[in-house]
Amino acid sequence: MNRPKTLVEALRYAAGQDIELRFQDRPGRVTAYRYPEVLERARRVAGALQARGVQAGDRVALILPTSIHFYDAFFGVLFAGAIPSALYPPVRLGLLSEWKQRTAAMLRRLPAKLVLTDKRLLGLVGHPTTAAQTPLGALKVADLLDSKPPQFDAVPSVDDLAFVQFSSGTTGDPKPVGLSHYNMIANAESIMSTFPGDPKQHSGVSWLPLYHDMGLIGALVTALITPGTLTLLPPERFIARPRLWLEALSESKATISVAPNFAFGLCADRVDDLEGLDLSHWMVALCGAEPVHPATLDRFVERFGQVGLRPEALTPVYGLAEATLAVTFTDLSTPFTRLSGSRESIEKNRLFEPLDGGYEWVSVGKPIPNHSVKICEGGTVLEEGRVGRVWAHGPGIMQGYLDDPEATSEILVDGWLDTGDEGFMWDGELYLTGRAKDLIILRGRNHDPAVIEQAIDGIEGLRSGCNAAFAVTVDEEEAVVLLAEAHGTVGEETLVAMRQAVRGTTGLNPAAVEVLPAGALPRTSSGKIRRSEARQRWLDEVLSAPDRPGVLRLLAETFAGRRKLLMRRR
Repeated sequence: MNRPKTLVEALRYAAGQDIELRFQDRPGRVTAYRYPEVLERARRVAGALQARGVQAGDRVALILPTSIHFYDAFFGVLFAGAIPSALYPPVRLGLLSEWKQRTAAMLRRLPAKLVLTDKRLLGLVGHPTTAAQTPLGALKVADLLDSKPPQFDAVPSVDDLAFVQFSSGTTGDPKPVGLSHYNMIANAESIMSTFPGDPKQHSGVSWLPLYHDMGLIGALVTALITPGTLTLLPPERFIARPRLWLEALSESKATISVAPNFAFGLCADRVDDLEGLDLSHWMVALCGAEPVHPATLDRFVERFGQVGLRPEALTPVYGLAEATLAVTFTDLSTPFTRLSGSRESIEKNRLFEPLDGGYEWVSVGKPIPNHSVKICEGGTVLEEGRVGRVWAHGPGIMQGYLDDPEATSEILVDGWLDTGDEGFMWDGELYLTGRAKDLIILRGRNHDPAVIEQAIDGIEGLRSGCNAAFAVTVDEEEAVVLLAEAHGTVGEETLVAMRQAVRGTTGLNPAAVEVLPAGALPRTSSGKIRRSEARQRWLDEVLSAPDRPGVLRLLAETFAGRRKLLMRRR
């Protein structure tokens, strides 16, 4: 068949190729599926959904871990003519109350006709499902697989709504991003066209959750249209044992894998045993979804260069949910680019000025094929080196926020997307200087909180990427507070090292520096720190380690959720 134009066609296309979908939960332990089986399972789910009253255009929420059931549900919904939306499972059980509230809000916002989940999560999912009064409640995907496929599969057009992807909500509540089949296929094809060699020779490994854009579009969709074998790991297993990611890359000889900056730092800090690892096949190591720290990537290359990792493989990238996924990629033939410049000029004059030995910014590359980027201020396109708002254009730009034309019109103008990020162009490449809403303004100068946070990266005892810098008012003046999570108990020397690192990098003297227990900082569904929420919780003195529910409490929560679902069905 011709190259797929919709996600329904993409699964059929993959079913005609000699590739596998693999789920690996530990070294050497893999469950593999051929795509004809994946297609048949999805069509059975589609038949069951239609029999239960799901109609064309209905929105169906998926709350599922990384498993074949995610594929069953995602494509089953599409083949039934409905619209899937993947929401995050309650992975941080200490924050169950917050998860219930956020999930119920997203279910209402869709609004969802039905929730698809699995046996393990059904009881917990019952709470937000009943709170949102979801018409068809929640069902286990496994219970739908015995059904007959539909008589007629949905035949969507390229411009039809294909998926509702919630934004990360770093600076506010998550927003429902409406993506068409065209958006998702075109963005994935642009991504794959940047990779070297024959696309069919590539294969991937990913531990990223499938409810996240990097996991869904960057792994699931690209593997369908390349096509290539994809190996998926449970995210929670990676966090507990980062070496699993590298072992999977080594075993499968995969060429492509993507992760946020913190994952590279986690591996560099915690993977000491290099025995048996071979990363020489890893051609493209994409790094995005959060600020890229050059020191983190340097540590990663230094450690794993010993087992074949090439410096050229490290590839900083930039994208966002409103652009489907990708906007810019760095050159894959050379090590990532960094610029040394005057931090004072950026903060005070909003202008990049080269300076040997100055602060380093990492390039996130040039626009991917068929996409464009410009830097604007007040509607005017700025010249090279000038700092302003980053605007993006291309086939990946969303249709709009779901059922919200007013919010859409605020950031979409003539096909151009106001990303909300700030940066500058240099030699045709994009350099980011911060999220506009997060900027710390002190005495007329703009400070990127990521720069302050980056200063403490690598201090012993602190968790890489688990920190937050923000401004508060002290004696009628703005001052900086820096919070960081630690692996365990740390001493006064760590606080001293943090202050020294911030002063040495930025010249700022924080009003307060605090170390918190693991998990204390509020996060988005993709793991990004919510700085504004962290600020408010710090001011309210309610930042603390998440409550770890015991077995009995979890059983009680699960039972109560199941009971709510049963009562609604009656």
